[in-house]
Amino acid sequence: MYDQPRPNASRTAMTFDQMLERVRYEGAYPTRERAAEAVHQVLAALGRQLTGDERVDLAQCLPVEAALALTAAVPEGEPLTGWGFVKDLAARTGGTPATARWDTGAVLAAVTRLTGPELLARILHRLPEGYALLFGQAELRRPEHAAA
Repeated sequence: MYDQPRPNASRTAMTFDQMLERVRYEGAYPTRERAAEAVHQVLAALGRQLTGDERVDLAQCLPVEAALALTAAVPEGEPLTGWGFVKDLAARTGGTPATARWDTGAVLAAVTRLTGPELLARILHRLPEGYALLFGQAELRRPEHAAA
């Protein structure tokens, strides 16, 4: 049987053009083309890290073009930390870690507006340390389980 679509948990629906304008503003990019490039690169990189229901639910919150960039990337076996994500993005795009971090922040700020707090919390719980800051959230320490 097929999974039933989940209700869109986003607080603010956005078209892809609106998303590009948001990213262009957040990233201070000179053109929409540069913003679109950042969106595609960052969402493809996120798609390589995110799995499970959170990946599906995030894709449902995004405009179709952005969702395709996220879901076209095959998840990798070993997830990267937030800093590893930035370094990997820089290596794949031929940029520097500073520009990759900038692009990531601009794109994920728009993604955060689309997800809503519940889905964002689930996404951050699924990903390794360091992603909260990339999404513009406080990085809270995860409780360590005491050995019994």
